[in-house]
Amino acid sequence: MEIVWFTLVGIGIYLISNTLLEYIERRRGGMLENRSVVFFVIFLVLALGSFELIQYLAHSGAAH
Repeated sequence: MEIVWFTLVGIGIYLISNTLLEYIERRRGGMLENRSVVFFVIFLVLALGSFELIQYLAHSGAAH
């Protein structure tokens, strides 16, 4: 079941990262020069935090 959560959260993180990047670009008034790097950093931070939380919840019995 854990793999299902990782997959669903990964899809959500992708969508949130893309939306956040587009918001940053709109506020800035144009596309970022290193758009893919910024996207990667946003995605990485969200993924590490979310996946750590999923593992914690799965192993603490809170996800049952």
